[in-house]
Amino acid sequence: MTVLIDSWAWIEFYAGSEAGEKVMAYVLDDDQDVIISAINLAEIYQVALRSFDENTAETRRRALKNRCDIIAVDEEIAVMAAKIKQDLKWGLGDALIYATAKREGAKVLTGDLHFKGQSDVIYLGM
Repeated sequence: MTVLIDSWAWIEFYAGSEAGEKVMAYVLDDDQDVIISAINLAEIYQVALRSFDENTAETRRRALKNRCDIIAVDEEIAVMAAKIKQDLKWGLGDALIYATAKREGAKVLTGDLHFKGQSDVIYLGM
């Protein structure tokens, strides 16, 4: 199975929370194909800059690049995201991430409420 680990899940992973421990199981499983959207990378990098510093942001970027395939937003994903945004009334960032997962045949690992109830989501939130 391919899993797109959403920004929410990575933030919990780095915080060492209970949900982050569940994320760790996916990160450490070498048989697990892990992807992220370039949008996720931007969100995670920005949180690290805000909460820590550029050195921490760069360390996390390198770790993500080593573990995940980073999927760029291309024309197909952009159009899919526009349709998702229109249908589900989501923000563009979440729509781009969801479109990336759909195009790549991945399940989204997250606790973000926007994703709750979608059939192709592994929901970690409450």
